[in-house]
Amino acid sequence: MSVTAPPTVLRRRAAIAAGTTLLVLAVTGCSGLGRTAVGPVSYTTGKDEVVSVHSPSVKGCHTMGPDGATKVDNRTLIDMVLYTSRDCSGQGTAYVATTFSDTNAASARPWRSYTFIH
Repeated sequence: MSVTAPPTVLRRRAAIAAGTTLLVLAVTGCSGLGRTAVGPVSYTTGKDEVVSVHSPSVKGCHTMGPDGATKVDNRTLIDMVLYTSRDCSGQGTAYVATTFSDTNAASARPWRSYTFIH
């Protein structure tokens, strides 16, 4: 003896499967929007002020105030690159992996901007 489901049950299951698939596609399609580097970036300015930026965007160039920074702590989940220029260009960069820090020597130019490697 074989047991089969009525057509309404089969249609309901198909509708649930289709709805689940559409929901997954919608979520993954929008996940790139507004992505952030989860966690804080903290830096010490030339005036010994500590600035913390929580979960900055992974896109674009981020500046570090008019005095720049002498020490940078990357407590995000994404690696970053520090620049001595305000527009994230040029030579003299430093790579700071996630959960690491960078401290400039007294004679070095301050860090003025950073980007994330994503």
